[in-house]
Amino acid sequence: MLNKNLKYYRLKKNMSKKELASRIGVTPMAVTYYESGERRPDMKTIKALAKALGVKTADFLSNRNQNLVFAHGEFRKGSKLTAGQQDYIREDVEEYMGRFYSAVDILGGEVMPDAPEVHKIMLAGNPEEDAEKMRDYLGISATGPVGNLIQLLENRGILVYACNIENDAFSGMNGRVNGRPYIIFNKHMSPERIRSTIAHEVAHFIFIWPDEMKEKEIEKMATAISGAFLFPEADAKRELGLRRTRISKDMELICREYGISMYLLVKRAALCGIITGTIEKDFYIKAGKAGWKKNEPVRSDPEVPFLFEQLVFRAVSENEITVQKGAELLKQPYKFVADHCFAAEE
Repeated sequence: MLNKNLKYYRLKKNMSKKELASRIGVTPMAVTYYESGERRPDMKTIKALAKALGVKTADFLSNRNQNLVFAHGEFRKGSKLTAGQQDYIREDVEEYMGRFYSAVDILGGEVMPDAPEVHKIMLAGNPEEDAEKMRDYLGISATGPVGNLIQLLENRGILVYACNIENDAFSGMNGRVNGRPYIIFNKHMSPERIRSTIAHEVAHFIFIWPDEMKEKEIEKMATAISGAFLFPEADAKRELGLRRTRISKDMELICREYGISMYLLVKRAALCGIITGTIEKDFYIKAGKAGWKKNEPVRSDPEVPFLFEQLVFRAVSENEITVQKGAELLKQPYKFVADHCFAAEE
């Protein structure tokens, strides 16, 4: 799978075929052939490619899981991501899932919960009602804070991956691998934005969206559903009261409790009729001046996927694989894996 690995590391390095070709003394067409698999470079060229991209030769030669079938979601129309950045995100998902499913294969497929059905729920068109349907789909109560959302999804058989891409133009995407839904999100976002993004992507793949519905309308509805999912109307009225005359500091405690941003809380309060449009608009003006639009203070603890590490640590602990193999799968130092699998010697 040298061709897939080469493309992945080139895109990760944000290097064009022309630039890579120039660095190793071949033509851009040769790089195209290498990445398509039509030609295989000799070992001297492979070493030159690895050096140019700053990776180990072994990284190019590592096997990829060839039993995976991907159905990636579409990027939003008008996305500010370049074609190369979109390709990188897809390749990053495939590279990660290849390692993930290697751990699953080692332990046996029964270690994974059954994959939930996608696009099975009829859309009501009312965000509050649809949000309740989404909670029911995930097996949680109709009201109350949603705890660790990533762990909840992983326990329901939905894969979650934190993409290391420093680009504000990308927040998240969903798709399927071997029929199992996955969600990918930008790990550089705030914990609150990550939760909103994940909820938004869940809405995308569980509902049946009308064919005649335009993308902008779908995005708007998915955003509304995700907001109602994280902070239902009943909770908003119980926590905030039926009427508020201003945005006050005590609301930050509610943001912390529900794992949401103040922007989302204010939007939900306005939609539920708890505050007026004037109060809402005044908050946006003040928050914008304070720089909250991009850097609102973080009030929640970060959530991270843990299932992959759990599977690898289990495989190592049960002597199904070596510590070194576990380190290769997780792309972590040997000591990191050893420390999590074996008790320290006294």
